[in-house]
Amino acid sequence: MLRDIELPLSPKQIASVVESQDAPLALWSGAVSSGKTIASLLAFLIRLTVAPDHGLIVIIGRTLQTIERNLIDPLQSQHLFGPLAKHVHHTTGATTAVILGRTVHLVGASDARAEGRIRGATIALAYVDEATLVPHSFWMMLLSRLRVGAESRLLATTNPDGPFHWLRKEFILRGPEVGLTNWHFTLDDNPSLDPGWVQRLKAQYVGLWYRRFILGEWCLAAGSVYDMFDEDRHVVDLMPFMKRWTAVGVDYGTVNPFSAVLLGQGEDDHLYVVSEYRHESKTALRQLTDAEYSRDVRQWLANVKRPGEQGMPRGVRPEWIFIDPSAASFMNQLWQERVPNIAPAVNDVLDGIRSVGVALGSGLLRIHRSCTGLLGELPGYAWDEKAAERGEDKPIKADDHSADALRYALHSTAHEWRGLIDYQEAA
Repeated sequence: MLRDIELPLSPKQIASVVESQDAPLALWSGAVSSGKTIASLLAFLIRLTVAPDHGLIVIIGRTLQTIERNLIDPLQSQHLFGPLAKHVHHTTGATTAVILGRTVHLVGASDARAEGRIRGATIALAYVDEATLVPHSFWMMLLSRLRVGAESRLLATTNPDGPFHWLRKEFILRGPEVGLTNWHFTLDDNPSLDPGWVQRLKAQYVGLWYRRFILGEWCLAAGSVYDMFDEDRHVVDLMPFMKRWTAVGVDYGTVNPFSAVLLGQGEDDHLYVVSEYRHESKTALRQLTDAEYSRDVRQWLANVKRPGEQGMPRGVRPEWIFIDPSAASFMNQLWQERVPNIAPAVNDVLDGIRSVGVALGSGLLRIHRSCTGLLGELPGYAWDEKAAERGEDKPIKADDHSADALRYALHSTAHEWRGLIDYQEAA
């Protein structure tokens, strides 16, 4: 079966495929795009050919969609798996696939309730994609379902997480005790990668994520969230003409500060935080209503002075206004007033922090010195170390309102600006 693979395999990939056949629990961990998925899927296909008939075969991922994207699509790629690919059959959205003639059940495990999907089952062979994202209770239930004696196998992949994550504490560090064999992969273990693509990949990860996803370290989320922020590099007094007014991000607050930031794309193809609106009720000694916030935000945008233009301010009309998704009443107010281009922001906190980090770390993002609220928050925005000791990555929820507004604007438009990154400069 190794001869059927079209891509070159590294010695570590080949060794992991061979050695995993005798490991009750096999884990491929390390950097992104390091070849661990290809090696683990090949090991899974080999094991599938000898898996006993009396027991289910399951593939587990965060959701059915991630299973299809991360596993089924690669398995069906002739570029990756050559003639084996034509023996992988799956209809999009179906919870089963037929692989090498065997029925394989596809199970999403996004929360603890997912364990009910395998409770009572007898499982002969399991493959887990991104094991650190699987709930601990589900993983333990899965182990208890591997009930075909010495023939049962569990194969899994993961990127590193924090050093206190349960997968590292209870399994990787206790590998010999629990029967787990772990292979740690770096980018150098994937011989099929183009050097230019590796350079671009490295530019997309900064700070915590660079250490985890590029260096493959199980490291703590500690210190400043945006440790790449540098006032000399990121804060500007002069800005170019803006060829796009990309978005406004709004973090809603009544007792807490209400913050909005305006993001534009300059003619130099850098992103700029051009202006901000901020109302702090504790300082102003007055809370505003949704209607008053709407009035103020519209007035602020109407009075923004466009960089590079002379004369009186003529305001801007952003392509999007992304609102804190929890601020339903404020969104309704804007819709009632027929304010255009309103949408709930994409609020995946960790992914959003990574998007901001990429924009800062690559040098793509600049912030005008007048945005004092945002500039006051970014240096002190820190990871919650107590949460990290529990195996959770969370920023401290304090003095983060303008930072959240920036995250909403940047992450909700990330698909539009990632191509602007100058990878040579970022490297």
